[in-house]
Amino acid sequence: MKYITVFISESPWSCSWYYFAMSLSEKENEDGQNELEERILQANNRGFNSLFDYPDNTIKTSKYNLFNFLPMNLFEQFQRLANAYFLILLFLQLIPQISSLAWYTTVIPLIVVLSITGVKDAIDDVKRHQSDKQVNNRSVLVLMNGRVEEDKWMNVQVGDIIKLENDHPVTADILLLSSSEPCGLTYIETADLDGETNLKVKQAISVTSEMEDNLELLSAFNGEIRCEPPNNKLDKFSGVLTYLGEDYFLGHDKLLLRGCIIRNTDWCYGLVIYTGPDTKLMQNSGKSTFKRTHIDHLMNVLVVWIFLALGAMCLLLSIGHGIWESHKGYFFQAFLPWQRYIVSSATSSALVFWSYFIVLNTMVPISLYVSVEIIRLGNSYYINWDRQMYYAPKNTPAQARTTTLNEELGQVKYVFSDKTGTLTENVMIFNKCSINGKTYGYSYDANGQCVPGSPNDKVDFSYNQLADPKFSFYDNTLVEAVRNEDRFVYLFFLCLSLCHTVMSEEKVEVRTPENRVMLFCKGADTIIYELLHPSCASLSDVTMDHLDDFASEGLRTLMVAYRELDSAFFQKWIKKHSEACLTLEDRERKLTLVYEEVESNLMLLGATAIEDKLQSGVPETIFTLSKAKIKMWVLTGDKQETAVNIAYACRLFKDEMDGVFMVEGTDRESVLQELRSARNKMKPESLLESDPINIYLARKPKMPTRVLDETPNGDYGLVISGYSLAYALEGNMELELLRTACMCKAVICCRMTPLQKAQVVDLVKRYKKAVTLAIGDGANDIGMIKAAHIGVGITGHEGMQAMLNSDFSFSQFHHLQRLLMVHGRWSYNRMCKFLSYFFYKNFAFTLVHFWYAFFNGFSAQTVYDTWFITCYNLIYTSLPVLGLSLFEKDVNETWSLCYPELYEPGQHNLYFNKKEFIKCLIHGIYSSFVLFFVPMGTIFNSERSDGKDISDFQSFSLIVQTTLIWVMTMQIALRTNTWTIISHAFTWGSLGLYFCVLFFLYSDGLCLMSPSTFQFLGVARNNLNQPQMWLCLILSTVLCMIPVIGYNFLKPLLCPVNVDKVLNRIHFCLKHPLPPTVKTKAKHPGLRRSAYAFSHKQGFGDLITSGKTLKSKAFKTNKKFL
Repeated sequence: MKYITVFISESPWSCSWYYFAMSLSEKENEDGQNELEERILQANNRGFNSLFDYPDNTIKTSKYNLFNFLPMNLFEQFQRLANAYFLILLFLQLIPQISSLAWYTTVIPLIVVLSITGVKDAIDDVKRHQSDKQVNNRSVLVLMNGRVEEDKWMNVQVGDIIKLENDHPVTADILLLSSSEPCGLTYIETADLDGETNLKVKQAISVTSEMEDNLELLSAFNGEIRCEPPNNKLDKFSGVLTYLGEDYFLGHDKLLLRGCIIRNTDWCYGLVIYTGPDTKLMQNSGKSTFKRTHIDHLMNVLVVWIFLALGAMCLLLSIGHGIWESHKGYFFQAFLPWQRYIVSSATSSALVFWSYFIVLNTMVPISLYVSVEIIRLGNSYYINWDRQMYYAPKNTPAQARTTTLNEELGQVKYVFSDKTGTLTENVMIFNKCSINGKTYGYSYDANGQCVPGSPNDKVDFSYNQLADPKFSFYDNTLVEAVRNEDRFVYLFFLCLSLCHTVMSEEKVEVRTPENRVMLFCKGADTIIYELLHPSCASLSDVTMDHLDDFASEGLRTLMVAYRELDSAFFQKWIKKHSEACLTLEDRERKLTLVYEEVESNLMLLGATAIEDKLQSGVPETIFTLSKAKIKMWVLTGDKQETAVNIAYACRLFKDEMDGVFMVEGTDRESVLQELRSARNKMKPESLLESDPINIYLARKPKMPTRVLDETPNGDYGLVISGYSLAYALEGNMELELLRTACMCKAVICCRMTPLQKAQVVDLVKRYKKAVTLAIGDGANDIGMIKAAHIGVGITGHEGMQAMLNSDFSFSQFHHLQRLLMVHGRWSYNRMCKFLSYFFYKNFAFTLVHFWYAFFNGFSAQTVYDTWFITCYNLIYTSLPVLGLSLFEKDVNETWSLCYPELYEPGQHNLYFNKKEFIKCLIHGIYSSFVLFFVPMGTIFNSERSDGKDISDFQSFSLIVQTTLIWVMTMQIALRTNTWTIISHAFTWGSLGLYFCVLFFLYSDGLCLMSPSTFQFLGVARNNLNQPQMWLCLILSTVLCMIPVIGYNFLKPLLCPVNVDKVLNRIHFCLKHPLPPTVKTKAKHPGLRRSAYAFSHKQGFGDLITSGKTLKSKAFKTNKKFL
């Protein structure tokens, strides 16, 4: 509970008010922290505080420094399997007995890959260093030796007294001592901590607030603080100040947290309690779980497969070598003598195994991972540069905060969305109210009929200089009631003026000059309703009807009530409250019991109705996602009727649906019954033991790893409350919830805590094996944003916390369709094309050695020149595949948005999976076969036109590698749908680059300079002018292209999928006039929806599980007798 003491003067009654604001208590310490542990410090005594080794105020988010960067970064990079593999390979190449390739064929690619990754890591860490330096070197005013001196943030220590000024950020977690405002008040903005933009009020205790800005008194202050150790609870703090022999309770309302900003306060002084890593802000900045895409996991599996295939091939070839040496090599030693260390064919076979392990190492492409990172980085910049995702009113562009999840955006199956601030604008406008059973805010004509408000009926507030000129209200009767000093109207607005923060429930106690004590409350109707005096039964019925009317218009509601307290009761209660505050053991429970004594028998004043409009484009976006077969779940803290009303407004629910199920059970059995009843209506056979999924689940001794999709017999929706959800997420019940919810078109979960949001996302993530995306704008959405595969933050009115913890961020919900349908789909398609081509080109390149082994006695001799092996992946074939992966578009963005059905292949991962990998392998085997045997047959016993022999190894090698480059170039051209200048330059330019490098490496100058390194003297010049070579190249290219062309032609005809049909329609439309535009119009249901309330802070977990949100039958019974 929060406890704030405030004096308010110049009130209409010319009296002083003493009030404290209290919020609902929270549950006990969740992390089991021992509350007996204490932090002890003394003000203005650095010597005493240094005995406890408290950290200074320096923060460090960087990973490296100048000395440890190289070893640490290399250690991290070699934890990758591929990098470690090539490091081992390098050591093997240094062993002369087995080295079949020059060491530089591995060293050069490895250094390039490590360097690119290292530079990227270094740049990221330099940015972190710069950020740390900028924060640590900020200036702050510190009280030292009786005067205020300027110092750096990083030099601040526990026990120091610092001065903060208006609009300045708070340096550390400090105890407020005094301020420029009356009664030691200080106003702060906590948007960077909890996402809330409304100002919070903090108040110093009276014993220190009296010091004001008297430096002599502040310097002499030597109070001792005993408080809890550092923790990450932003809304909890307990401690005791001992000063001048008296103990004073310290609560969260006395603490200013690092990350807050001082507002509307000229100055304030504070005592530093927690510094640097001990501050609550840094305690909450723990490392997030590193998210990996489904393709990342698949690549790891495929690399393991390649390793196994590589080992099998090496074993097969080594066995072949042993057989050859036994039957031929042993008797051929006069021409090819064995080395001294070879004593038998078995020894030679063992050495050849490792030699082939080196020769065939390119089966595992070293440049794969670095190429993937470059592609993801490029596609991330496309998101950052997208001007259509730029929100001009806030000058906010879309931002890809991670570069590892781009292709995952093209595979989303489930979207989990917050409501307030995500689907709605989160701009609260006072629209209507109900006071003492009468509604205000409607416009009426001369006949007394309710009509829409017109500009002519707008209330003139010009008499009030403080009125907002943008505020529109159309009911003069409320203004007249205020002017007439209607008692209930006055109390109503007095409560609103005092309880001014947006909380689940807020209470204010006021003492009048007549020594009367009044308690004012504002909160959700489900909370206030249970606290009303029985005499309010009839008024509460009328007010609840008004709430239903307000909610049917999509308005947000709160109830307002008060209670006059007996002075003797209040004095006794204050004493109990003080005793509970000063205890450090079991304080939360004791405070809860004390507060429950005063939170009862309230008198109802009325209710407010606040308008929070839908963001523009929300219904259209949800319609597009639905056509893309993306299921959307809304997870909100609002009450059920609120969420349902918004669901209809944004077309998540439709009137033409076959049904919307309400799960409102209050125990496990009733929840289970409601879930199964819903499933029985959607798919009756799903409850039978003969159902395939039930059989599958019954065979699993433990929880299954995947639950298959089920098709219902219609379109349905599901609404479940947080109270019922608490049971539905327990044990085997979660599978009942999952199966029922996943059969529905849309799901609404209401009255949820942040923890429940994360649990629901994790439930789908664990069992459906589908890509999940969570989108929200507030601090209470962080849990689900981190739990989902992809987290999206809305930079709205609830601060930056959601954005800072997200993977992608933008300002408007409707940008989500562009993020998924355009950038996500393009990224997925590009990555799949890249991987298919990348594996194919390496298989075709490497397996030529396998065929060559049968003609060289399995001696691990290579087909290609060693320089060609070095440059193949790094130079010759790198740019075309990068161009394809960065600029390829099968259709443009207009068609991507017009036909959301194009998104479906990514959801089922159709474009790259294990089956597609096998196709790449088979295609690579076939191509390598053609690339070896066609040139072999071409030059076998061949002669030039002048009679000279060209049937030599170097000529053969040149023909094979040149043909390979041509085939790879044509393959990339076949895969390219969108040709740009860059695409042409990368594709055909790389082919030209190959010939330039070829003539350079085979030039006379280099060969004469280093004959042992450059051995192909004049080979290019002598062979490229031969017709046999070009005929071989053309034949090999055609043979390698025929399977691809035939497959691409026959597949849409014989085995078409939905996306093929859509693409055919697009191609047809491109040849005809412009296609008809798809327009959607939001439908507004005529059904009434019930009221709802604010839920901007922590959720209602404790309240829901306590059962207080349920309207008691006893209360209803009492009303019948009134």
